[in-house]
Amino acid sequence: MTGSSATPDQAVFHEHRRLLFAVAYRVLGSAADAEDTVQDAWIKWSGADRLRVADPKAYLTRIVSNLALERLRPARHKRETYVGPWLPEPVLTTGDASEAVVDAESVSMAMLVVLETLSPLERAVFVLREVFDFSHAEIAEALERSESGVRQAAHRAREHVRARRPRFAADRARQRAATERFFAAATGGDVNAPMEMLSPDVTLWTDGGGKVRQALRPVVGATTVASWFAAIGTVTYQGVEPADMNAGLVELNGGPGIVFSGPAGVIATVTFDFDGDGRVTAIHNVANPDKLQAVADGTTHDLSVGRSSRACAAARHPGRRRKEHRGHLRRSPPA
Repeated sequence: MTGSSATPDQAVFHEHRRLLFAVAYRVLGSAADAEDTVQDAWIKWSGADRLRVADPKAYLTRIVSNLALERLRPARHKRETYVGPWLPEPVLTTGDASEAVVDAESVSMAMLVVLETLSPLERAVFVLREVFDFSHAEIAEALERSESGVRQAAHRAREHVRARRPRFAADRARQRAATERFFAAATGGDVNAPMEMLSPDVTLWTDGGGKVRQALRPVVGATTVASWFAAIGTVTYQGVEPADMNAGLVELNGGPGIVFSGPAGVIATVTFDFDGDGRVTAIHNVANPDKLQAVADGTTHDLSVGRSSRACAAARHPGRRRKEHRGHLRRSPPA
């Protein structure tokens, strides 16, 4: 699609493909579903009447938002019967996602877990409003809802997230340093060293999806969590002997994380949530093999909103990020 043989329509779609995936992934919490949604958006774009498309970026954003919302509703029902805790599908990210705090936070495992507790509409509205800075009027047009309904959904979502997700506090350097210390301590089998980095009420969430053996309930408390990690380096984990297990530091979902692998490939990922002092408050361990394909493939995603988008938003409403602005999505016909 990016080569010299690409048609103008393909070139336009490719230009906005990163944005479309970034929207879909935040709404769905699944890389596989986000990729499928983007592909469905391409099919719709291929059949669109170009004479009616005044703003391709707006039109494509509208398409992918509605497709993601449609896909999220049945997915939510399946997740209600999921075996054990349901966690988002982790993805490898580039350093660009950490250039802006809001970008990194909006794709963190911890935030995606909170977004999972919203209704599908609230989640889509929250993503478009708080992350991509669309106005209520633009979102109403994109999702084919009333502006008052969008405002209400945005308010509910914002209050819900605010109550369950403390404001991003620990800086990036401190997060990285804490992850490296935890990594060295946990892979060294020392149960005492990790405890120094854990909040007393730290919670470990493990997602095996019934495919591999994992805790079916959250593991709470520094002592218990530290023992769980210390055991990784001393016992067989998912059929892999300690001597055959490799662990590496990578960037997952906009922040530092750990990937565990064995002879057959990736077997688990671990990401952390920190308080303002750099102590670990939550750990998300994904071991369901169905959710590890994106990491196993080695594909990295740039999920940042992008400096140009921020600059455009600032130009539309200088001095006040949340001031209403219009015209970005409104000119596009229904998807």
